[in-house]
This record gives sequence, C-alpha cells and structure tokens, in this order.
Amino acid sequence: MANTSTSSASPAAQVAGAGHHKGALVLFSGGQDSTTCLAQALAMFERVETLGFDYGQRHSVEMQVRAGVREQLAERFPLWAPRLGEDHVLSLDVLKQIGGSSLTEDVAFAMQADGLPNTFVPGRNLLFLTLAGALAYRRGLTVIVTGVCETDYSGYPDCRDDTMKAQQLALNLGLERRLRIDTPLMWLDKALTWQLAQDLGGSDLVELIRTETHTCYQGTRDALHEWGYGCGSCPACELRASGWRNWRASQSAV
Repeated sequence: MANTSTSSASPAAQVAGAGHHKGALVLFSGGQDSTTCLAQALAMFERVETLGFDYGQRHSVEMQVRAGVREQLAERFPLWAPRLGEDHVLSLDVLKQIGGSSLTEDVAFAMQADGLPNTFVPGRNLLFLTLAGALAYRRGLTVIVTGVCETDYSGYPDCRDDTMKAQQLALNLGLERRLRIDTPLMWLDKALTWQLAQDLGGSDLVELIRTETHTCYQGTRDALHEWGYGCGSCPACELRASGWRNWRASQSAV
C-alpha cells in the first residue's frame, strides 16, 4: 500500500523519522523557503540532490542565484558539503504558453474572480511534483522535499496539505515506488521559517538566506533590505518582510 503521510513535523522529529530513507530530491528555486528546506534535508539525509524549473517566470533571478546559494551552503557548512549532490534544471515552457498569470506575463498583480491572486499558475506544483517523482525514480531517491505552505500563503490550492497527500498517493501508485513528499514548512508562518533556519544553521544560515536568496515576484534585486532583496511591495516580499519583523521581535523578547 502507498504511504500517504506527508511530513511536516519539527526538525528533531523529522531527523528521527528519516528511517530507511537515505536520499532526497529538493525542489529548489533559490528562494527563502526552498533554501531552508535544502538546509534541513542536508542535515537529515546522506545524499541530497536539487531540482529547479525554468518555466518562463518573471522572477527568473531566482534561477540565477541558485548556483551561488548551493555553493555558499557547501562552503559555510562543511559537514553538509559531502551530502550535496547534483543539481538538475528542467524546462517547463508550457506554463508560459498557457499564460494567464502575472508570474509569467507582464501584467499587474490583481485578485481574480475565483478569489485567488493572479500570481497563481494553475497546475504548476502538480507538474513540478510529477516531474520530481520521475527524476527521483531515475536517481534512486525516495524523498521529495518541497517548501509549500498553507499557513503564510496566497491561497494556492496546489500548496495545501490535502493536495500533497493526494499527489504522494498518485506518485506511489503511478510509479510503483514508496516515495515520500516532505513538506517541512506546511504549518509554519514566515517568522517560524526564519526560526527554523536559525535552528538549523545559526546566524550564518540566516545571513546566507537574507543576502543570497531571492523570492520577489518582480525579480527586483537592486536593494538589500533588512529582510533580503526584493521590490518590497509584491505579495512575496510582504510575507518575507513581515515574517522577518515578527521573528526579530520574538528574538528581542527572549
């Protein structure tokens, strides 16, 4: 029977629950969330590979910083370096061809009639995970790690826990493999995501994420804010900035 339990527990619980799983494939965009997930995977698994997708996104600067973030993780955390394996990038131009999203077209951010922001790219995460499953199959990896979250998010249906459970079941059945989808950020807000980075790698990891990663939907990278690079006004920047402020406030209160 396929395992349908996605993992989103605390770091200690996840390490204890790694079990027989030795290798993981991390969906790695070069942003805050996926870098935090990559760091956690490096702390947990013996072999970790990364996967990025070029789908014609306007914020393609994420793709440009990916290599540097990987290099910095290996350089600053030598215990993790031997575990960091190959990086893979797949092209998904079909998402840009379908269009209709402000992430793939030069249109202003707005809310749609269905209540979702037009930053929603229909089917994106479903395609990402399907291709990740195929690559994991070929690479002999049994865990797929993704930074989806339904705590601080824009309501995307393909980021929800129920979707991840269903996708895991589909991959297990369709590939006849016991693959596990890990979602370590599913129940964390952005402040807790900053805290997870602190727990995993201390101030060095927090600073790496702050200065090296990129999450802005506009792809703006001309000014370093206290929380990182970005335009400061798109939904991704607002979430990252508010999470930083809340996390710093919690640190000051201790």
